[in-house]
Amino acid sequence: MAINEYSSRQLVSGIIILFLILLSILILRPIALSIIIAILLAFTFSPVYDWLYKHTKAKTLSALLILLFLIIIIILPIWFLTPMLITQAIEIFQLTHQIDFANMLQSIFPSLFSSERFTVEIGSIFSAFTTKLAGNAIDYFTQLILNFPIIMLHLLIVFFTFFFFLREKEIVIAYIKSLLPFSKEVEEKIFKYTCGITSSLIYGQILIGIIQGITLGIGLFIFRIPNALFLTMLSLIAGILPIVGTSIIWIPLVIYLFVTDSPAVVSIGILIFGSISSTVDNFLRPIIVSKKTKIHSAILLISMVGGFFFFGVIGLILGPLIISYLLIFLEIYRGKAKPAIIICEDSK
Repeated sequence: MAINEYSSRQLVSGIIILFLILLSILILRPIALSIIIAILLAFTFSPVYDWLYKHTKAKTLSALLILLFLIIIIILPIWFLTPMLITQAIEIFQLTHQIDFANMLQSIFPSLFSSERFTVEIGSIFSAFTTKLAGNAIDYFTQLILNFPIIMLHLLIVFFTFFFFLREKEIVIAYIKSLLPFSKEVEEKIFKYTCGITSSLIYGQILIGIIQGITLGIGLFIFRIPNALFLTMLSLIAGILPIVGTSIIWIPLVIYLFVTDSPAVVSIGILIFGSISSTVDNFLRPIIVSKKTKIHSAILLISMVGGFFFFGVIGLILGPLIISYLLIFLEIYRGKAKPAIIICEDSK
């Protein structure tokens, strides 16, 4: 009788917990991405927090100083740059209607585009693509202004969650470990590889990609390329993408500059800055990220593209993380010493 009563209580408790979990998911669903972004930002700034805490010996003060810095680097660009980006996106949208892509293609590849009809068809495809891209950019930046109150609420969630996770990260990690149904050895493997993969993605792909985009952007501003701010934003996104990189921005731009008889110094200057932006990762990656941990480039690209389609821009980060975490759990479940399918380690 006692056993049946105990089982009944366990069943009721399980149903209540599942019901509360379901309600919690529904409540947090609208702000789930904001919470995830805050956690990733807390992970990113964790080394800075550790350094500050070491010198201040005050958790709250250290977290507040980093939070203030984060607010400045997020709010100020949104406030000042969004109107400029919209203006430049409109200018590029208008420019796409004026460019004669057919004539440009014939000038660059005369033998390939010898057929007038074929050239016109391909030129119209290029024109439609660039026009749609610029139009989508205008819509995106316009929505930032129209949805500004909602965006501010999400930013409030991001900043609050960021502060909490940064200050109480030891408590949060200990609580998560207490919920995992694994042995201590497996827990250590999971946290070792998930932290390594997260660090590899954020510092090795995202941070270096941003540096590549900024490098190209500096060249755009130095040589006074029209709509340099908008092109720099595109370069930042392109720099994050594996294999693709900033070359998808500066190579067509250099070709356009040469075809339109722009000053040679401008064309060569952008060529130099573009080449630097595409190769700077070869020097920075060994410094910023340990060679022991990295995501396979094929998995990185596929998961980034899939994450972008599912989550939007933030999917460029979430996609690789979700897929990598899944593979880590699968490899550990299979009893492997390490998830070699995504993690490469030195022989040292």
